[in-house]
Amino acid sequence: MADKDNDPAAAWQAMLGEMSRGFTSLANQAMASPEVAKVVGQVGGATAEAQKQFGEMMEKYLASLNVPTRAQMDEFAARLSAIEARLDQLTAAIGQGREAAGDDPSPKPRSK
Repeated sequence: MADKDNDPAAAWQAMLGEMSRGFTSLANQAMASPEVAKVVGQVGGATAEAQKQFGEMMEKYLASLNVPTRAQMDEFAARLSAIEARLDQLTAAIGQGREAAGDDPSPKPRSK
């Protein structure tokens, strides 16, 4: 088994652990400063605004290409699911009606 004092991987891990603790300490001290916290908040707000503007720009671009947006596709999928659920209900009701009437529930061949 390797000696921990001479193990380069152990020394490397110890060094990384110390660096990580140092960075965490520095970040905690910086965030305790009201100025830094304010700047971080402003950057976060600016990022959110930029993301919102980008989304609006993409929506306009997709509309100009006559391509549906994600929101429109989500709405379409929800409507399609509702239609499929209703069809399942109608199919079940028809099957129950045929069983109650004593008919064979299998589909009948069409006459020409």
